[in-house]
Amino acid sequence: MQTSVIDEICSLLIHKRMIKRSNTPDWNLLHGFLATAETGSFSAGARQLGLTQPTLSRQVAALESQLGLLLFERHGKRLTITDAGRELLEHTREMGNAAERVALAASGQRSDLSGHIRITASDIFSAHLMPSVLLSIRKVAPLLSVEVVATNDITNLMKREADIAVRNLRPDQPELVARLVREATGQFYATKEMLDRVGRPQTIDDLAKLDWVAFGTPDQTVSFLATMGVSLTAAQFRASSENGLVAWEMAKAGLGICAMDTEVAKACPDMEAVLPSVLEVSFPYWLVSHRELHTSPRIRLAFDILAEAIAAPKPS
Repeated sequence: MQTSVIDEICSLLIHKRMIKRSNTPDWNLLHGFLATAETGSFSAGARQLGLTQPTLSRQVAALESQLGLLLFERHGKRLTITDAGRELLEHTREMGNAAERVALAASGQRSDLSGHIRITASDIFSAHLMPSVLLSIRKVAPLLSVEVVATNDITNLMKREADIAVRNLRPDQPELVARLVREATGQFYATKEMLDRVGRPQTIDDLAKLDWVAFGTPDQTVSFLATMGVSLTAAQFRASSENGLVAWEMAKAGLGICAMDTEVAKACPDMEAVLPSVLEVSFPYWLVSHRELHTSPRIRLAFDILAEAIAAPKPS
């Protein structure tokens, strides 16, 4: 049985003949590696940490030198994490989560964690997932008031109309700090009553025989499904809404098939996934804030609690 990469790392760190204890990588180097791996580039990682790109690049190079391992392969400006990097990332992320929990516990004792913050998220996330997050924030900072702005528009963050945004797309504005916290999954659902009545599709071609509900415009949903090999026309979308909550309620009323986050759908036992092995999609959850995230205790507190709540696995 081959020795795992992480075992090799541990051996390098603790074996006194190979490396001195004083040379064990400190958290700054590991934190720099974590930010680079999670954002996918030195420039994005540096923005997240409030560093310059050359500084972060030197930190990662120093960590690679101390460990004697290649953590990233460089292809011009693009980085690809290596197998050694992926295994180290898993353990470094655990260290980061533990450090955040310690920081949150300490922050909760501060008397200046009061005031008002605004968090913007999609209508679906705001309605179904945000209440539990607010409860977590209240336990740590009971004097902090939180306003939830339910919208899919990133511009309100750019206009300083919100302090934190939960988004499914990574923003490209350099003045924003973004952290990828989870890759979520979604499927397409219909009521069991509807499927009992019209029949459950067995193949992709069968999907064209059913009614659909569009989250957005029918043309947008048709184009998206075409990338999954599903051929539909706008005429098959007899109901649609730009509002995700409204579209989901339409689907729950039996008007057709609609896409939804699997975590949200778990709370709806009357809804059934349609061709789940074929129609599964994945999408990221990004947390976005301004650079003042690093200087405002209350914004940082809410940001970290949101990150932990979104990343935590939900019970089935």
